[in-house]
Amino acid sequence: MALRTPLYDLHVALGARMVDFGGWDMPVAYGSQIEEHHAVRTKAGIFDVSHMCVCDLHGQRVREFLRHLLANDVNRLQQSGKALYSCMLNEAGGVIDDLIVYYMNEQWFRLVVNAGTRTKDLAWIRPRAAEFDVRVEERSDLAMLAIQGPEARDRLVGLLSSEDGAAALQLGNFFGAEFADWFIARTGYTGEDGFEVMVPADTAADLWSRLNEQGVVSCGLGARDTLRLEAGMNLYGNDMDENTHPLESGLAWTVAFEPADRNFIGRAALEKIRAAGVALKQVGLLLAERAVMRQHQPVVVDGVAAGEITSGTFSPTLSRSIALARVPRTAGDTVQVDIRGRLHAARVVKPPFVRHGKALVAL
Repeated sequence: MALRTPLYDLHVALGARMVDFGGWDMPVAYGSQIEEHHAVRTKAGIFDVSHMCVCDLHGQRVREFLRHLLANDVNRLQQSGKALYSCMLNEAGGVIDDLIVYYMNEQWFRLVVNAGTRTKDLAWIRPRAAEFDVRVEERSDLAMLAIQGPEARDRLVGLLSSEDGAAALQLGNFFGAEFADWFIARTGYTGEDGFEVMVPADTAADLWSRLNEQGVVSCGLGARDTLRLEAGMNLYGNDMDENTHPLESGLAWTVAFEPADRNFIGRAALEKIRAAGVALKQVGLLLAERAVMRQHQPVVVDGVAAGEITSGTFSPTLSRSIALARVPRTAGDTVQVDIRGRLHAARVVKPPFVRHGKALVAL
């Protein structure tokens, strides 16, 4: 049987179409996926992301441990609540997972990792944490909701006291804070402003319903995927995995090679790759014709099928097909995509495609 979040019964009651996602029963849509997408771009939508794994790391050497575990450097985190996006690599430089880490205090950091990688992530983290006397606590008592869109923050703070609401509105990007038994972070996966909120699992359904009453639209995984791809955000298992490294996956900015004496897992492998020259790069593609790019379709560069679509979809905001692709470093401004045996011209663009409701690429 698939795993279920604390909101499963509510999703069913709201008429959601449920699908298996990484071993979890999750809502793909409650009605029109495109309407849900536009609701987030223009007003506010709410997503159940309780399938993500929240774990708290405790110990006097927790900062030291995370500086070894992660490719990005948690020494960038000096203010309580500040968050950092990073990859967790294997010794070969392959991406075990991408995650967000929050600095709570010098003996407490919080990680949020992907649902489908939960088991392998914890199996990787726990024995290495033990070497630093760091305790790993999986927070299965929490549910996690993402409220996203230009009106999202105002809708949520309307449910808080005036004092807490004012403080929540003051949170900077990639900052979180505790408000009683809620943890509210100004983060997201849609390219819009908003919050991700961790609450006690037994209160999540009530919060969801109260936000619906405030006009926040229930949204499923389908809209979440089109929104994140428009925002140029990677999806683990599509755009990177253990067989790819950050330097060829558009994630070089998440690898902190300085200071040179920080020995993070995967560093030696990435330094060799960087010295030899990275052969592939991640690009955005915008299709000129009526068709839809999908994962694994070949990308033809200079007459040779030398690349591959890693994520592709129809963009509701742009009314065009968009994709992320891994192609040779030498690829120019145009390529061709093999869609069901027919070659379609595509323009190479720099992601993101859409941010804050606005197109960032010329059509």
